[in-house]
Amino acid sequence: MQLHNSIKMTDTSMLADELQHKIDFKTKPLGALGSLEQLAYKIGIVQQTVSPELIKPYMVVFAADHGIAASGVSAYPQEVTYQMVMNFLGGGAAINVFCRQHGITIKIVDAGVNFDFPPGLELIGKKVRKSSRNMLEEPAMTLDEYSKALENGRSVVSEIAESGCNIIGFGEMGIGNTSASSLMMSKLFDLPLADCIGRGTGLDDVQLLHKLHILSEVIDRYPYLVTADEIAQTLGGLEIVQMMGAMEEAYQKNMLIMVDGFIASIAVAAVWKKNPQILENCIFCHVSDENAHQKLLEMLGQKALLNLNLRLGEGTGCSLAYPLIQSAVNFLNEMSSFEDAHVSNKD
Repeated sequence: MQLHNSIKMTDTSMLADELQHKIDFKTKPLGALGSLEQLAYKIGIVQQTVSPELIKPYMVVFAADHGIAASGVSAYPQEVTYQMVMNFLGGGAAINVFCRQHGITIKIVDAGVNFDFPPGLELIGKKVRKSSRNMLEEPAMTLDEYSKALENGRSVVSEIAESGCNIIGFGEMGIGNTSASSLMMSKLFDLPLADCIGRGTGLDDVQLLHKLHILSEVIDRYPYLVTADEIAQTLGGLEIVQMMGAMEEAYQKNMLIMVDGFIASIAVAAVWKKNPQILENCIFCHVSDENAHQKLLEMLGQKALLNLNLRLGEGTGCSLAYPLIQSAVNFLNEMSSFEDAHVSNKD
């Protein structure tokens, strides 16, 4: 086993040198393509090749409701979750527009929406229960529900991987899910709750103070949470946990993982606590306008590709960043080297 690991490290070291050389000797000043160069290098390392490719990109949007929404932590009523799912299925949401524009296949997953969808829809049914439980009263999920949610997320990605897809993005929809994410962030990183809370779907100052009060009560109720699994089961959402399982499976399949905003980044953070290597495959697509997202990225040691003041979710940041990811691959594969183009390099 030790010999195998040694050989693998040597091969990766050789590949890293080859990739860096290929990037550096393109017809440009050293480092002139900035973050695209780092992205091309990362993709090459993940795919273990100096000529990577993006195959059949997918976007998966997990949707679920949250019991905590009944406590007034969102500016929108809970029924918006299922209404937006219907909008996704009808092709009318922002994520639909951007996925069509960039040739990304979109899949919508019912992870736990508080609604009975009619049959015949292009909806992946992975409902564990109708909404997570109200964390003010009891943990968001039982252990069985949590395990089922993880497995459901894994199964979605496992099926997509069979199509040959090697790059996948994750988005979410769920009224109340910034509250769940803030709670998870506070516990995962031992941060004051106030540092982890934002305006979500657009709370005013009074509503924001109410949100802080409610979530503080939740934090006080569960002082014993330690592990990422305990935190996600107690304070998370069904769509967040299914994203966690999906990300774990995508990593196992060695896919590139496009990470959207605050909520998707929290899902990654929870997986990272269990398996730090997952960040090797992650591309953080944008920094959200949600207050805590920049702090979270810094704690994960990551820099996002875009900063467009987005706070929509749905995977919109992933779909907007995808052309940049494709550009990183394209310049690596198609741009001439100094030698190929007979252009003089600097001395």
